[in-house]
Amino acid sequence: MFGLSPWELLLIFLAILLLFGAKRLPEIGSSLGRGIREFKGSIKEVEGDVRAEITGDTTASSATQETAQRQPSKTEA
Repeated sequence: MFGLSPWELLLIFLAILLLFGAKRLPEIGSSLGRGIREFKGSIKEVEGDVRAEITGDTTASSATQETAQRQPSKTEA
């Protein structure tokens, strides 16, 4: 895995544990997971928009409509 031995991975994990502490690691993991989910959602939304453009569908994709309903516009915030 990435040319690292298990001992090197353990050393890296211990260094991260010392830097951030045991309480902070779950927060970092959950925020990283949330960011990955948002990124995947954005990718799916863009794919839907591109497919709609290719097929000639003039209505917004359902993913775009859901996102617009969930998030207020930047001018309102």
